[in-house]
Amino acid sequence: MTTMASNTNTQFPCSMLLNIPFPTSRLADTALKALQVDPELSQLVTRNFSVVPAPQSSSDDAQILKIEYMATTNRMLRVAVNSFMDSLKLVLEVMEQLDTDVLDHRQEDGL
Repeated sequence: MTTMASNTNTQFPCSMLLNIPFPTSRLADTALKALQVDPELSQLVTRNFSVVPAPQSSSDDAQILKIEYMATTNRMLRVAVNSFMDSLKLVLEVMEQLDTDVLDHRQEDGL
């Protein structure tokens, strides 16, 4: 889920909030650790990561990885978020292929 946040920060007036759901807290924490090690390349962009419980989830352990991006321009925001999405895609693909929780979940679903 993506939302454009209303931002009163004059230094970084453009912002976006990404909410990425994960079935377990371990997977959310793993994604957080993998994604936050790479700093933003531009000083015109800043981001904040957090992991929060998923509201109204069928699993008690479900978590949401929240990423708040703030940038000086919409263009810088777009470039930063596009780059992040590429990294997120890679992390999710590795989890899907190698992570035991994901493999166990897929077997339970009959996939």
